[in-house]
Amino acid sequence: MRKRVLALLFMGIVIVLTGCWNRNELTDLAFVVGMAIDNSDDQIEVSIQVVEPQQINAKGGSTRIPAIMYKSKADTLAEALRKMMTVCPRKPYVSHLRVLAIGESLARVGIADTLDYISRDHEFRNDFSIIIAKGGKGADVLSILTALEPIPSNSLFDTLRVSSREWAPTTTITLDELITDLVSQGKNPVLSGIERTGDLKVGRSLDNLESTTPNGNVRLVGLAVFQKDKLVGWLDEADSKGYNYIEGNVKRTIGNVTCADGGQISFEVLNTKSNMKGVIKNGEPQIDIRLLVEQNVAEVKCQVDLMKLETIEGLQERSNKQLKELIQHTIHEVQAKYQSDIFGFGEVIHRNDPKGWQQIKDNWQELFTKLSVNVEVETKTRLTGTTSNSLVEELKKKK
Repeated sequence: MRKRVLALLFMGIVIVLTGCWNRNELTDLAFVVGMAIDNSDDQIEVSIQVVEPQQINAKGGSTRIPAIMYKSKADTLAEALRKMMTVCPRKPYVSHLRVLAIGESLARVGIADTLDYISRDHEFRNDFSIIIAKGGKGADVLSILTALEPIPSNSLFDTLRVSSREWAPTTTITLDELITDLVSQGKNPVLSGIERTGDLKVGRSLDNLESTTPNGNVRLVGLAVFQKDKLVGWLDEADSKGYNYIEGNVKRTIGNVTCADGGQISFEVLNTKSNMKGVIKNGEPQIDIRLLVEQNVAEVKCQVDLMKLETIEGLQERSNKQLKELIQHTIHEVQAKYQSDIFGFGEVIHRNDPKGWQQIKDNWQELFTKLSVNVEVETKTRLTGTTSNSLVEELKKKK
């Protein structure tokens, strides 16, 4: 009897494990690499960019664009994506999504509903980049063709990745990072902005690839500031750089320092480390920021002797001063204009003094605008190049 029961149990397990109830054939799927979400007539308009594998693998080149856009509108994002199958011949598969572009008008209304659905759907991964289409629609920035990367969504993804690594005013924000900032106590999110330039109609066509100066293009344009889930404004290039220095996001970039006798020296930033501490003294919150920067001399356009230690020390002091002023300007700009703690100062206080945070959290937005922030910057110059003096200044002496 016991053996018979075990045999029946084993057969039941085998039957349950056999086959895949949720199986999808590759030929039935449309692989989505880019998605845009916009407002349209009080509805949600969803645009998906689907890869066309036959054109990517075509031998001898192809005269067709290797990606296609599909659009649908509905009252909710979930409904719009399901409705997409009335125009798309295959089921959209979003696990390979690389970029989500959100139109500015929708971002100003709020993105919580959008993120709620995306975070719940098991097919969405959490490692794709999210950007805001400044002054326009997300669908437009996804449709511009570029020569180096034939699929627009891949081009945007690569531009974000390279720019955030080499140019300080930009940064990449993924879904999980954005949700973490939204639900954290004492921190509001930022997202990179992107702007379409030139002729949209030409940018969408193969004609855009047949010129050394394309008529349509896209460019990164600073950071979008949020108050909870709503877009409230934009940081310019300088303040976006200041934000990333505060957050320790700067990996490599170029910074200019004014020489004592005029002219400039450019430094290549190699590495940065930012440390923030928050305390509450006599009922008043206070933040201390300490920034460490390693840099090399990149370009010299003034008369200095880089072989002298006092010269290097003087330039480092100027670097410290300019970076400190940049960071302070960014903080004051956000405090005065947007009253949104995008730096996570409240989160730092919450982490360092949980009891103290409970006493001030309800009034944090008001306290943030008056918050005292102490900034300390230390730069270290590693290399000065293969020549000691400016080539430009040496040539002037020959005249």
